[in-house]
Amino acid sequence: MPVSVVPRDVVQAIDGSQGVDFATAVPKCPPTAERPQAPDIDAIIDKPSIARANLAVSTEQPEGSPEYVDTLNLKDYTVLQQHCMFWDRDGDGQIWPQDTFTGFRELGFNLFFCLLSALIINLGFSYPTRLAFSYFPDSFFRVYLPSIHKAKHGSDSGTYDKEGRFVPQAFEDMFSKWDKGGKGALSAGELWNMIAANRLVVDPFGWAASVFEFGVTWLLVQQDGKVDKEDLRRIYDGSMFWKIRDAYRSNKGWNKGFGLRDFIGLGREQLAKNRSRFPLLDGVVSQVEKTFPHKLRRA
Repeated sequence: MPVSVVPRDVVQAIDGSQGVDFATAVPKCPPTAERPQAPDIDAIIDKPSIARANLAVSTEQPEGSPEYVDTLNLKDYTVLQQHCMFWDRDGDGQIWPQDTFTGFRELGFNLFFCLLSALIINLGFSYPTRLAFSYFPDSFFRVYLPSIHKAKHGSDSGTYDKEGRFVPQAFEDMFSKWDKGGKGALSAGELWNMIAANRLVVDPFGWAASVFEFGVTWLLVQQDGKVDKEDLRRIYDGSMFWKIRDAYRSNKGWNKGFGLRDFIGLGREQLAKNRSRFPLLDGVVSQVEKTFPHKLRRA
């Protein structure tokens, strides 16, 4: 059942209320009108502002992914822990750098990208999760699954709360605010605008982490230049990773992903708006497009 969303080109000039009895937009702050919330999803999702501990739900999937949670016996894990379980190769609650490398290989990435991912993830998130057990860093740079919520960074969408639960309202708001036209998917440009809008002051780690996470999501599941809402929901609860691995192990293979050319096109669009500020980079983008005349493959 689709959820009605106030169109982006309709400024809520009358009362700015989105059908509720209080204002959700004000004229002195245009983004409040440009980025409407999803106000009526409680007709489908019970108490959508209350975080779900172990289910990632949406208006299309109000029960989440019960078959995935039941099959892997994950009901005792938070949604953020479920998201990371794919990389816990032996189920010991610790993600070693080699676990990260192996997991990304099974998702179809090349050796360089797998090494880079292991470096970024285990260096970036080992110590925060280690703090639940000791003030001393882990000499093997392991990421600890029981305390993975301590690795939640700033400048994100807020879909995971600070304890690693899933907030349906925040997930639906992503599409209410950024999905132009209500197509049930986000383009590269829309994802980029969302990442930029979510940036918090003096939070370069959070900015970089968001770019990396949504960039990897794009490389895994984009199709026809867009990331589908259901695919993104399944990224959040981790069920998509198992689906991709199984597809690669089958004869059919995985038929989504790639799409780096869309990001280069996005880069050119941004440079066109700021040509005077980045004159040298414009030439770099042109050279990359000449080098890769067809659809660029996954990094």
